[in-house]
Amino acid sequence: GHKWFTSAPMSDILLVLAQAPGGLSCFFLPRILPDGTRNAMAIQRLKDKLGNHSNASSEVEYDEATAWLVGDEGRGVRTIIEMVNMTRLDCTLGSATGMRAGTAQAVHHAVHRQAFGKNLVDQPLMRNVLADLAIESEASTTVALWLAALTDRAAAGDERAAALRRISLSVSKYLVCKRGPAHAAEALECLGGNGYAEESRMPRLYREAPLLSVWEGSGNVAALDTLRAVARQPETLAVFFDELDGCRGADAALDAAVRSLKDSFTDIATLEERARRVVGEMALALQGSLLVRHGHPAVADAFTTSRLGGDWGSVYGTLPTGVDTAAIIERSTPKVPA
Repeated sequence: GHKWFTSAPMSDILLVLAQAPGGLSCFFLPRILPDGTRNAMAIQRLKDKLGNHSNASSEVEYDEATAWLVGDEGRGVRTIIEMVNMTRLDCTLGSATGMRAGTAQAVHHAVHRQAFGKNLVDQPLMRNVLADLAIESEASTTVALWLAALTDRAAAGDERAAALRRISLSVSKYLVCKRGPAHAAEALECLGGNGYAEESRMPRLYREAPLLSVWEGSGNVAALDTLRAVARQPETLAVFFDELDGCRGADAALDAAVRSLKDSFTDIATLEERARRVVGEMALALQGSLLVRHGHPAVADAFTTSRLGGDWGSVYGTLPTGVDTAAIIERSTPKVPA
Protein backbone atom coordinates (compact mmCIF):
# COMPACT_ATOMS: atom_id res chain seq x y z
CA GLY A 1 0.00 0.00 0.00
CA HIS A 2 0.86 3.68 -0.19
CA LYS A 3 1.86 5.67 2.88
CA TRP A 4 1.28 9.38 2.34
CA PHE A 5 3.72 10.62 4.96
CA THR A 6 6.76 8.78 6.30
CA SER A 7 9.30 10.62 8.41
CA ALA A 8 12.98 9.66 8.20
CA PRO A 9 12.63 6.96 5.49
CA MET A 10 16.42 6.58 5.58
CA SER A 11 16.14 4.92 9.00
CA ASP A 12 17.28 1.32 9.35
CA ILE A 13 14.05 0.39 11.14
CA LEU A 14 10.51 1.73 10.81
CA LEU A 15 7.52 1.10 13.05
CA VAL A 16 4.45 1.17 10.81
CA LEU A 17 0.73 0.70 11.27
CA ALA A 18 -1.07 -1.56 8.81
CA GLN A 19 -4.29 -3.51 8.62
CA ALA A 20 -4.14 -7.17 9.68
CA PRO A 21 -6.98 -9.73 9.95
CA GLY A 22 -7.40 -8.68 13.58
CA GLY A 23 -7.46 -4.95 12.82
CA LEU A 24 -4.95 -2.12 12.74
CA SER A 25 -1.64 -3.47 14.01
CA CYS A 26 1.94 -2.35 14.58
CA PHE A 27 4.78 -3.84 12.54
CA PHE A 28 8.59 -3.79 12.73
CA LEU A 29 9.82 -3.06 9.21
CA PRO A 30 13.57 -3.08 8.42
CA ARG A 31 14.93 -1.14 5.47
CA ILE A 32 17.52 -3.88 4.90
CA LEU A 33 16.44 -7.51 5.34
CA PRO A 34 18.52 -10.04 7.31
CA ASP A 35 19.93 -11.50 4.07
CA GLY A 36 21.31 -8.08 3.08
CA THR A 37 18.76 -7.28 0.38
CA ARG A 38 16.61 -4.15 0.39
CA ASN A 39 13.07 -4.47 1.63
CA ALA A 40 10.28 -3.87 -0.86
CA MET A 41 9.69 -0.22 -0.05
CA ALA A 42 10.08 2.49 -2.66
CA ILE A 43 10.24 6.22 -2.03
CA GLN A 44 7.79 7.92 -4.39
CA ARG A 45 8.91 11.48 -3.65
CA LEU A 46 10.36 13.66 -0.91
CA LYS A 47 8.07 16.20 0.69
CA ASP A 48 8.74 19.87 -0.03
CA LYS A 49 8.45 21.10 3.54
CA LEU A 50 8.41 24.48 5.24
CA GLY A 51 11.50 23.54 7.22
CA ASN A 52 13.26 20.55 8.75
CA HIS A 53 15.05 20.05 5.45
CA SER A 54 17.91 18.01 6.91
CA ASN A 55 15.43 15.34 8.01
CA ALA A 56 13.76 13.77 4.98
CA SER A 57 10.01 13.15 4.83
CA SER A 58 8.51 11.19 2.00
CA GLU A 59 5.72 9.23 0.39
CA VAL A 60 6.45 5.50 0.42
CA GLU A 61 5.02 2.57 -1.51
CA TYR A 62 5.12 -0.90 0.03
CA ASP A 63 4.84 -3.85 -2.37
CA GLU A 64 5.01 -7.17 -0.52
CA ALA A 65 7.38 -5.69 2.03
CA THR A 66 8.52 -7.88 4.91
CA ALA A 67 7.61 -6.84 8.44
CA TRP A 68 7.07 -8.50 11.80
CA LEU A 69 4.15 -7.99 14.14
CA VAL A 70 4.87 -6.00 17.31
CA GLY A 71 2.34 -6.48 20.09
CA ASP A 72 -1.11 -7.96 19.58
CA GLU A 73 -3.10 -7.82 16.37
CA GLY A 74 -5.67 -5.06 16.40
CA ARG A 75 -3.84 -3.11 19.09
CA GLY A 76 -1.43 -1.25 16.85
CA VAL A 77 -2.21 2.23 18.13
CA ARG A 78 -1.76 1.22 21.77
CA THR A 79 1.51 -0.52 20.89
CA ILE A 80 2.99 2.32 18.87
CA ILE A 81 1.94 4.92 21.42
CA GLU A 82 4.77 3.67 23.66
CA MET A 83 7.23 4.89 21.04
CA VAL A 84 5.18 8.04 20.43
CA ASN A 85 5.31 8.94 24.12
CA MET A 86 9.10 8.78 24.02
CA THR A 87 9.24 11.06 21.00
CA ARG A 88 6.69 13.40 22.59
CA LEU A 89 9.35 13.96 25.20
CA ASP A 90 11.74 14.74 22.34
CA CYS A 91 9.27 17.29 20.97
CA THR A 92 8.92 18.98 24.35
CA LEU A 93 12.67 19.09 24.82
CA GLY A 94 13.10 20.37 21.26
CA SER A 95 10.63 23.22 21.75
CA ALA A 96 12.26 24.17 25.05
CA THR A 97 15.66 24.15 23.35
CA GLY A 98 14.36 26.37 20.55
CA MET A 99 13.04 28.83 23.11
CA ARG A 100 16.40 28.93 24.90
CA ALA A 101 18.21 29.54 21.62
CA GLY A 102 15.76 32.27 20.58
CA THR A 103 15.98 33.97 23.97
CA ALA A 104 19.77 33.91 23.92
CA GLN A 105 19.86 35.42 20.42
CA ALA A 106 17.37 38.14 21.35
CA VAL A 107 19.13 39.08 24.61
CA HIS A 108 22.57 39.07 22.97
CA HIS A 109 21.33 41.41 20.23
CA ALA A 110 19.68 43.74 22.76
CA VAL A 111 22.85 43.92 24.85
CA HIS A 112 24.90 45.14 21.87
CA ARG A 113 22.34 47.13 19.83
CA GLN A 114 21.90 50.84 20.58
CA ALA A 115 18.77 52.88 19.89
CA PHE A 116 17.76 56.35 21.10
CA GLY A 117 21.03 56.81 22.95
CA LYS A 118 21.23 53.61 24.98
CA ASN A 119 21.37 49.87 24.54
CA LEU A 120 18.13 48.10 23.71
CA VAL A 121 18.49 45.92 26.79
CA ASP A 122 18.18 49.07 28.94
CA GLN A 123 14.92 50.18 27.30
CA PRO A 124 11.98 49.42 29.67
CA LEU A 125 9.66 47.98 27.03
CA MET A 126 12.35 45.81 25.50
CA ARG A 127 13.23 44.56 28.98
CA ASN A 128 9.62 43.49 29.38
CA VAL A 129 9.77 41.52 26.14
CA LEU A 130 13.11 39.89 26.91
CA ALA A 131 12.07 38.94 30.44
CA ASP A 132 8.81 37.47 29.14
CA LEU A 133 10.68 35.36 26.59
CA ALA A 134 13.10 34.22 29.29
CA ILE A 135 10.26 33.24 31.65
CA GLU A 136 8.64 31.11 28.94
CA SER A 137 11.98 29.51 28.15
CA GLU A 138 12.75 28.67 31.78
CA ALA A 139 9.29 27.25 32.41
CA SER A 140 9.51 25.04 29.31
CA THR A 141 13.04 23.88 30.08
CA THR A 142 12.15 23.07 33.68
CA VAL A 143 9.15 20.92 32.82
CA ALA A 144 10.98 19.19 29.94
CA LEU A 145 13.90 18.16 32.17
CA TRP A 146 11.49 17.12 34.93
CA LEU A 147 9.70 14.88 32.40
CA ALA A 148 13.03 13.37 31.37
CA ALA A 149 13.75 12.53 35.02
CA LEU A 150 10.27 11.02 35.36
CA THR A 151 10.99 8.86 32.33
CA ASP A 152 14.08 7.43 34.02
CA ARG A 153 12.16 6.75 37.22
CA ALA A 154 9.29 5.12 35.34
CA ALA A 155 11.74 2.89 33.45
CA ALA A 156 13.17 1.80 36.78
CA GLY A 157 9.74 0.57 37.89
CA ASP A 158 8.39 3.58 39.80
CA GLU A 159 4.62 3.23 39.27
CA ARG A 160 3.79 6.70 40.56
CA ALA A 161 6.34 8.23 38.19
CA ALA A 162 4.86 6.23 35.30
CA ALA A 163 1.32 7.44 36.01
CA LEU A 164 2.48 11.03 36.51
CA ARG A 165 4.55 10.92 33.32
CA ARG A 166 1.62 9.53 31.33
CA ILE A 167 -0.55 12.57 31.90
CA SER A 168 2.11 15.24 32.38
CA LEU A 169 3.79 14.46 29.09
CA SER A 170 0.55 14.91 27.14
CA VAL A 171 -0.29 18.25 28.75
CA SER A 172 3.27 19.55 28.44
CA LYS A 173 3.70 18.43 24.85
CA TYR A 174 0.48 20.27 24.05
CA LEU A 175 1.36 23.63 25.60
CA VAL A 176 5.14 23.85 25.30
CA CYS A 177 5.07 22.95 21.61
CA LYS A 178 2.12 25.28 21.00
CA ARG A 179 4.02 28.19 22.57
CA GLY A 180 7.12 27.54 20.47
CA PRO A 181 6.09 29.30 17.21
CA ALA A 182 4.89 32.48 18.95
CA HIS A 183 8.06 32.54 21.03
CA ALA A 184 10.25 32.14 17.94
CA ALA A 185 8.37 34.95 16.17
CA GLU A 186 8.83 37.34 19.10
CA ALA A 187 12.51 36.48 19.48
CA LEU A 188 13.00 37.06 15.74
CA GLU A 189 11.29 40.44 16.00
CA CYS A 190 13.72 41.52 18.72
CA LEU A 191 16.41 41.59 16.02
CA GLY A 192 14.27 43.76 13.75
CA GLY A 193 14.99 43.40 10.03
CA ASN A 194 18.18 41.51 10.82
CA GLY A 195 16.09 38.77 12.39
CA TYR A 196 14.27 38.26 9.08
CA ALA A 197 17.57 37.72 7.23
CA GLU A 198 18.79 34.15 6.85
CA GLU A 199 22.27 35.05 8.13
CA SER A 200 20.82 35.71 11.59
CA ARG A 201 19.72 32.06 11.95
CA MET A 202 16.38 33.25 13.32
CA PRO A 203 14.39 32.27 10.17
CA ARG A 204 15.46 28.65 10.57
CA LEU A 205 14.38 28.70 14.21
CA TYR A 206 11.06 30.18 13.12
CA ARG A 207 10.52 27.54 10.42
CA GLU A 208 11.34 24.65 12.72
CA ALA A 209 9.11 25.73 15.62
CA PRO A 210 5.68 24.66 14.23
CA LEU A 211 6.87 21.16 13.39
CA LEU A 212 7.35 20.19 17.02
CA SER A 213 3.66 20.89 17.65
CA VAL A 214 2.65 18.81 14.61
CA TRP A 215 4.92 15.82 15.31
CA GLU A 216 3.58 12.93 17.39
CA GLY A 217 0.07 14.30 17.60
CA SER A 218 -0.89 17.89 16.92
CA GLY A 219 -2.72 20.08 19.42
CA ASN A 220 -6.09 18.37 19.40
CA VAL A 221 -4.52 14.91 19.54
CA ALA A 222 -2.40 15.81 22.57
CA ALA A 223 -5.35 17.45 24.35
CA LEU A 224 -7.68 14.53 23.68
CA ASP A 225 -4.98 12.05 24.69
CA THR A 226 -4.93 13.75 28.08
CA LEU A 227 -8.67 13.18 28.45
CA ARG A 228 -8.18 9.57 27.32
CA ALA A 229 -5.64 9.08 30.09
CA VAL A 230 -8.05 10.57 32.64
CA ALA A 231 -10.90 8.31 31.47
CA ARG A 232 -8.93 5.07 31.19
CA GLN A 233 -6.41 5.59 33.97
CA PRO A 234 -8.11 7.79 36.61
CA GLU A 235 -5.08 7.40 38.86
CA THR A 236 -3.12 9.64 36.48
CA LEU A 237 -5.30 12.66 37.31
CA ALA A 238 -5.17 11.85 41.01
CA VAL A 239 -1.38 11.69 41.04
CA PHE A 240 -1.22 14.87 38.92
CA PHE A 241 -3.20 16.87 41.48
CA ASP A 242 -1.23 15.25 44.28
CA GLU A 243 1.93 16.60 42.63
CA LEU A 244 0.44 20.11 42.39
CA ASP A 245 -0.76 19.97 45.98
CA GLY A 246 2.83 19.31 47.05
CA CYS A 247 3.51 23.06 47.10
CA ARG A 248 0.13 24.23 48.38
CA GLY A 249 0.42 27.47 50.29
CA ALA A 250 3.64 28.56 48.62
CA ASP A 251 2.01 30.88 46.07
CA ALA A 252 -1.50 32.36 46.18
CA ALA A 253 -1.93 32.55 42.40
CA LEU A 254 -0.86 28.93 42.01
CA ASP A 255 -3.25 27.80 44.75
CA ALA A 256 -6.14 29.60 43.07
CA ALA A 257 -5.24 28.13 39.67
CA VAL A 258 -5.18 24.59 41.06
CA ARG A 259 -8.58 25.05 42.75
CA SER A 260 -10.06 26.33 39.49
CA LEU A 261 -8.47 23.49 37.57
CA LYS A 262 -10.02 20.88 39.84
CA ASP A 263 -13.43 22.48 39.36
CA SER A 264 -13.03 22.28 35.57
CA PHE A 265 -13.33 18.48 35.74
CA THR A 266 -16.76 18.52 37.35
CA ASP A 267 -18.66 19.09 34.09
CA ILE A 268 -17.77 15.90 32.23
CA ALA A 269 -20.35 16.48 29.47
CA THR A 270 -18.49 19.49 28.03
CA LEU A 271 -14.96 18.36 28.85
CA GLU A 272 -14.02 17.38 25.30
CA GLU A 273 -15.24 20.70 23.93
CA ARG A 274 -13.12 22.49 26.55
CA ALA A 275 -10.13 20.18 26.19
CA ARG A 276 -7.65 22.74 24.87
CA ARG A 277 -8.40 25.23 27.61
CA VAL A 278 -8.36 22.63 30.40
CA VAL A 279 -5.18 20.91 29.21
CA GLY A 280 -3.48 24.27 28.73
CA GLU A 281 -4.37 25.24 32.29
CA MET A 282 -3.02 21.89 33.53
CA ALA A 283 0.28 22.56 31.78
CA LEU A 284 0.54 26.08 33.21
CA ALA A 285 -0.22 24.88 36.73
CA LEU A 286 2.42 22.17 36.41
CA GLN A 287 5.03 24.63 35.16
CA GLY A 288 4.13 27.05 37.93
CA SER A 289 4.45 24.42 40.64
CA LEU A 290 7.85 23.31 39.34
CA LEU A 291 9.15 26.87 39.19
CA VAL A 292 7.86 27.65 42.68
CA ARG A 293 9.68 24.59 44.05
CA HIS A 294 12.82 24.54 41.95
CA GLY A 295 13.11 27.76 39.93
CA HIS A 296 14.64 31.16 40.51
CA PRO A 297 12.33 33.19 42.80
CA ALA A 298 12.07 36.11 40.34
CA VAL A 299 11.13 33.77 37.48
CA ALA A 300 8.63 31.82 39.59
CA ASP A 301 6.95 34.96 40.89
CA ALA A 302 6.72 36.51 37.42
CA PHE A 303 5.34 33.27 35.96
CA THR A 304 2.58 32.77 38.51
CA THR A 305 1.65 36.46 38.54
CA SER A 306 1.35 36.64 34.76
CA ARG A 307 0.36 33.17 33.54
CA LEU A 308 -1.71 32.10 36.54
CA GLY A 309 -2.72 35.39 38.12
CA GLY A 310 -4.37 36.71 34.97
CA ASP A 311 -2.22 39.84 34.84
CA TRP A 312 -0.81 39.13 31.38
CA GLY A 313 -1.66 40.31 27.88
CA SER A 314 -2.17 38.36 24.67
CA VAL A 315 1.43 38.70 23.43
CA TYR A 316 4.92 38.47 24.90
CA GLY A 317 6.15 41.69 26.49
CA THR A 318 3.03 42.32 28.55
CA LEU A 319 4.33 41.42 32.01
CA PRO A 320 2.82 43.43 34.87
CA THR A 321 4.83 46.14 36.58
CA GLY A 322 6.95 45.14 39.52
CA VAL A 323 8.54 42.10 37.87
CA ASP A 324 12.26 41.76 38.59
CA THR A 325 13.27 41.93 34.93
CA ALA A 326 16.93 42.55 35.81
CA ALA A 327 17.36 39.20 37.56
CA ILE A 328 15.43 37.35 34.86
CA ILE A 329 17.34 38.87 31.93
CA GLU A 330 20.69 38.38 33.68
CA ARG A 331 20.03 34.63 33.83
CA SER A 332 19.48 34.54 30.05
CA THR A 333 22.33 36.81 28.99
CA PRO A 334 25.04 34.83 27.14
CA LYS A 335 28.29 34.93 29.09
CA VAL A 336 31.79 35.19 27.68
CA PRO A 337 33.82 32.14 28.82
CA ALA A 338 36.48 32.98 31.38
